[in-house]
Amino acid sequence: MTKPDSYLNPWLSIWTRPRYTMRQVLETDPARLVLVLAMLGGLSQALDNASLFSLGDKLSTAAVFAVCAMFGPISGLITLYLSGLVLSWTGTWLGGQAGQAEVRSAVAWSNIPIIWALLLWVPEYLLFGRELFTSETPILDESLSLSFTVIGFYLVEIVMAFWALIVYLKCLGEAHRFSAWKALATTSIAALIVILPIALVVMIFDGIMR
Repeated sequence: MTKPDSYLNPWLSIWTRPRYTMRQVLETDPARLVLVLAMLGGLSQALDNASLFSLGDKLSTAAVFAVCAMFGPISGLITLYLSGLVLSWTGTWLGGQAGQAEVRSAVAWSNIPIIWALLLWVPEYLLFGRELFTSETPILDESLSLSFTVIGFYLVEIVMAFWALIVYLKCLGEAHRFSAWKALATTSIAALIVILPIALVVMIFDGIMR
């Protein structure tokens, strides 16, 4: 792969040139900002999950933000190191060359799209308030303009999530020096390795409890 002629700003270039950007990061300082990016990515995912699972039905809005701010970064770090371990392992099965540090760098920097998505929470909260985190949305239901606005935000978030997946696969592929398709296969295998034992334990525990 031909290297870019000039330095790329990874916060911007990773959107359109993820492979070049990832190679630049790996060849300069793979550990740069990895922990920060992982924690911010974890915060973004925690907020999304709080909205998806209507955490506001059980907690106040302040408590929802506090829980996300506390546990989101922690979950991001756990995901970072677990991904580094499992994805470096499964990647070698498909001819990958990345070690755990390189995989952690790829996973962390591929968080940039969802980190940028954190900015959307400011206008969303100003417009929708507590109903971002509740299953019942009387104010939204009564306002056609707000309903269309929230749909617009959802569409933007869906596009950003899809692009974040593309960026992740290309970054992981570049770290392992193989294609994005192999990165997808690597991730799928890793997911099975993590999920199957958990599912088995749950099934056994459920059988014992019955």
